[in-house]
Amino acid sequence: MTRRFRFCPIPLAAALTGLLLTTAPIMAQQCGGDFRQFLAGVKQEAVAKGLSARAADRTLAGAQIDRKVLSRDRAQGVFKMTFLDFSKRVISGYRMKNGAANMKKYASVFQREEAEYGVPAPVITAFWALETDFGAVQGDFNTVNALATLAHDCRRPHLFRPQLIAAIEMVQHGDLDPQRTTGAWAGEIGMVQMLPEDIIKFGKDGDGDGHVKLKESAADAIMTAGAFIQHLGWRRGEPWLQEVAVPQSLDWAATGLGKTRSGAEWAALGVKPRWGSISQNLQASLLLPQGRKGPAFLAYPNFNIYLEWNQSFVYTTTAAYFATRLAGAPIYTQGNPEPGLNDAQMKQLQSKLAARGYDVGKIDGILGAGTRAAVQDVQQQLGMPADAWPTSALLNRL
Repeated sequence: MTRRFRFCPIPLAAALTGLLLTTAPIMAQQCGGDFRQFLAGVKQEAVAKGLSARAADRTLAGAQIDRKVLSRDRAQGVFKMTFLDFSKRVISGYRMKNGAANMKKYASVFQREEAEYGVPAPVITAFWALETDFGAVQGDFNTVNALATLAHDCRRPHLFRPQLIAAIEMVQHGDLDPQRTTGAWAGEIGMVQMLPEDIIKFGKDGDGDGHVKLKESAADAIMTAGAFIQHLGWRRGEPWLQEVAVPQSLDWAATGLGKTRSGAEWAALGVKPRWGSISQNLQASLLLPQGRKGPAFLAYPNFNIYLEWNQSFVYTTTAAYFATRLAGAPIYTQGNPEPGLNDAQMKQLQSKLAARGYDVGKIDGILGAGTRAAVQDVQQQLGMPADAWPTSALLNRL
């Protein structure tokens, strides 16, 4: 799950490691330079950590630089779809039907998982669907080559080198075949797309065969996902997201992630559930993915786990909503949200916000957390409904 990586700048020293003198210790070559010498350093580090030289040799002997991985890494797509567009696209009738079928087929595994880790079946099933279409699309990049390529590349070696060493440990356990195991371009493996370090730490043998095979075994994938999500802080027996109806008299500036009230307080302000009942004693944020005229959701503490899985607000809200649908919630009321901005307009808006001193990050046309917060603040200053949804009216005012 590369999405959990924190992409931070590489220090100058790290960028220059490929230029180290050949007399330096092999382990000093953290990235770059001769690829075989780099792999020798990885082997030396793996052995120093207690892994067998045989497993390291077996893992690294045929490793190659994969130029397609580098191309994907440098051209990662940006997430610019709206919540309504994305959710309609990915929550298909096919996925609803197959999600229900898989929850029934693996009911005993899900029961065992929830008893042990507390994560409801719909939550894991929604991730399973969105990540790989229930295992049908797991990626065709050789996992060792992908990890070796990204570890050797000097952009983020501190993130990928440990994953390559974890892959050696998986080979030693018999859970990864260096020649045949494939996955995503950034090294994620299996039905729920997990990285080797996470598989080592949280991998569970759900089918009792003595191995953790997330590519082939649904039981292993379900139990491992449950263990991992519990580790992220899932709170047993609590909701994660709930669609609500909101009064148009609401103080919109009080909405958004990070701004919480108790369920009872939201109810007192006129927020009403569209299904079920509001959890009175839990803290919750009111989410308006497309402003005050679109769908509205109460996000309870468990929603934060979705943000640990993926930092995209649209993806996480969609995944959480999908899980509620699999749990029996009706289709959302999409409302009639105001038209948003196109790519050029979003970049123009970000530039104007940056000029006012707001930290919106890169001017990339993405409505990320920084841009949403800036939009909401400037809306409030201008006396506009502060629902954090950027429109042409706001752009014109600026």
